[in-house]
Amino acid sequence: MLLEDLRTEVYETLMALPENDLVRGTSGNVSGREGEHVVIKPSGVAYDELSPENLVVVDMDGEVVEGDLKPSVDTGAHLHIYRENDELGGIIHTHSTYATAFAAAGREIPVYVTELADTFGESIPVSSYVPPGTEAIGEEFAKHTGDGKFQGLLMKNHGLFAAGTEPGDALKAALHIEHSAKISAIAEDLSTPEEIPADEAERLNREYLEGYGQE
Repeated sequence: MLLEDLRTEVYETLMALPENDLVRGTSGNVSGREGEHVVIKPSGVAYDELSPENLVVVDMDGEVVEGDLKPSVDTGAHLHIYRENDELGGIIHTHSTYATAFAAAGREIPVYVTELADTFGESIPVSSYVPPGTEAIGEEFAKHTGDGKFQGLLMKNHGLFAAGTEPGDALKAALHIEHSAKISAIAEDLSTPEEIPADEAERLNREYLEGYGQE
């Protein structure tokens, strides 16, 4: 079986989506990239029916290399994102409640809290509307996001795509975005919050990426 370690990592990340209330039913997906191959969730399969063995492996052209199930309908979008940024090794798509609420409103998530500044250094942008399940999602992602370790884009009227250097980083990005979206919505109900200035957000992001943790 190809890419056993990556299969396990993608599977564990997939299991974290319902555990963290980021998805409902069979919605959402995770992929991981190693070289010219991508491991991705099969389309429409319930999370409790998933295993590392029944994930699908595709090449960078979207051809199934290994697996008996159809890959996610978002495979083309994932592949486009990977082709545009060689540093990325993991992508997540969710319909998490607060991030999707901002997407439905066509609003970026402001940098009201240091959590968002640390991870991204800027607001989370929102795309133009594009049909779900199309490569246009990947085009929008590449157009609106940069080259950071953690990346995220609200797909207008749809949900969230988040990416990182590995599936675990993409999960971290998605969790921070959802939490920041929730805090932002509550803060705006309470008062008129002020955004962290852009230069301070950039400084916090730089310090976080260079100095946080044990490495």
